[in-house]
Amino acid sequence: MSEQRRRYLVTSALPYANGPLHVGQISGAYLPADAFVRYLRARGEDVVYVCGTDEHGVPITLTAEREGKDPQEVVDYWWAHMKETFERFGISFDNFSRTSTPLHAKNTQLFYRKLKEGGYISEAESKQMYSPTEGRFLPDRYVEGTCPVCGYKEARGDQCDNCGSWYEAYELIEPHSKVTGGPVEVRETTHLYLDLPEFSERLREYVAGQEHWRASVKNFILGIIDGGLEKRPITRDIQWGVPVPEPGFEDKRFYVWFDACIGYVSSTMEWAENVGEPDRWREYWQEPESRLIHFLAKDNTVFHTVIWPAQLMGTAEDGEEPFVLPYDVPANEFMNLEVVVDGERRAMQMSTSRNLAVWLHEALERFPADPLRFYLASNLPETGDVVFSWREFQGRVNSDLIGNLGNYINRVLSFAERYFDGEVPHPEELSEDAVAVLEDFKELEARYETKMLAPRPREALAELLAMGRRANRFFDASAPWKTRKEDQEQTLLTLYTCSVLLGSIAYHAAPYVPEAVGRLEEFFDGPIARVSDFDELPKGYRVTGAKPLFRRIEDDEVATAEGQLSRAVRGEAG
Repeated sequence: MSEQRRRYLVTSALPYANGPLHVGQISGAYLPADAFVRYLRARGEDVVYVCGTDEHGVPITLTAEREGKDPQEVVDYWWAHMKETFERFGISFDNFSRTSTPLHAKNTQLFYRKLKEGGYISEAESKQMYSPTEGRFLPDRYVEGTCPVCGYKEARGDQCDNCGSWYEAYELIEPHSKVTGGPVEVRETTHLYLDLPEFSERLREYVAGQEHWRASVKNFILGIIDGGLEKRPITRDIQWGVPVPEPGFEDKRFYVWFDACIGYVSSTMEWAENVGEPDRWREYWQEPESRLIHFLAKDNTVFHTVIWPAQLMGTAEDGEEPFVLPYDVPANEFMNLEVVVDGERRAMQMSTSRNLAVWLHEALERFPADPLRFYLASNLPETGDVVFSWREFQGRVNSDLIGNLGNYINRVLSFAERYFDGEVPHPEELSEDAVAVLEDFKELEARYETKMLAPRPREALAELLAMGRRANRFFDASAPWKTRKEDQEQTLLTLYTCSVLLGSIAYHAAPYVPEAVGRLEEFFDGPIARVSDFDELPKGYRVTGAKPLFRRIEDDEVATAEGQLSRAVRGEAG
């Protein structure tokens, strides 16, 4: 593979197929990945972007039992709902799969068999809560009781939401079934375990060598490895999931954490099949030049930097199918909400159970995708937790997207069309000011690329806004509204230079507002390209029927959106 064209496989964390998507999820794993992928495609890189719904595990079965449905019915509905929402928002997956497919079950069982052949699977007994009333073992989240640490009476079977303590379900005081409310008791059960300690040295060497990882992620994972890894159970007493191909385990299924990341492999295989090249997935998973990049929220970091690499290491050990390990794991922090409570603005954690969230499908009913993408990109939790604010959404869209970028594009195009019939030819010679602004843009483009490839799309967006400010200053300083009356040649030189800058701004804006840039190309005839990529500047530009790309966000729209969150805090519907 040539040095000029690099191969990437990019993934976003698989969302549970048990409810709608909210903006916190989008800002953590999907929008940053999409912006990154769109830029890679524009640069001509070989990139495949896959995802899919995580359709196994307790969250699915709890939803199914609560709604009186079969788990398959639940995941079928939410897979379709999420796929449509992602498409409306402009997330450009090459394939959006699901973990309930026969292909994925086959892959999960293959990973298991290879890990077993390598000596990394063992059997052991463990204590688990059993419901005599229901006649079954209960997963941790099916059990509630009083926290043994703080006394909170509605503590979950694995963690207390009040004090944050972790414990075993059998340590709860007066535990009971979350489904029936009936009593539970401790019984012994047998499970299969992945021997993570066997991978400790290789994992430490792998993580320590990732100089390009975010320091917070790298240090956190090294601390976990150095603290001592433990064997992890890979099976559960549950009827929904991938069957375990072992005698005596017919009533058990693989733990969702074991099969979820394998979903990335399954989705890539599915993509290869869909494009008519069934073996092409191997180029992205098995050739050492390929860069595997997982975008996710910080609560998924351990799975993608310790457990998943161990699965890949163990599966590849026989040499038949060596898998690449994750090249980068951009782990974003969390997003909270600004909510108006009794006239006061407060930052609050999202709560899906209380409907205290900004649901993406509802937001898209109110606003176009591009303004939402722009605001979320400007507020990505790359280095710390952030707060989503409808008031700030309005301010950034109206000020930065429209007042800066949109204003520049509109004034250049409208001026060219109004006074020169939209024809902007190449001038005989560029002025010193024109040369200077083009050189400034080359520097801004380089800074943008460095930050986008980091990947830090929020910081890259700041460079895009700097391009807009520099272009607006050039337009203002050139004052074409004055020069058109006395020096048309100078005015056309200004408009030509501004058109080159406009093409660069559109190129760098496309990862964030792709729909708007697509509409721009309908009435702006000229290259959407970086200044840095021109060997020779374009022969000219043409503008026909230009229209504003964005609309302002009005006060009443923000008030309505804020009111919905306020009602959720008060426990009111809608």
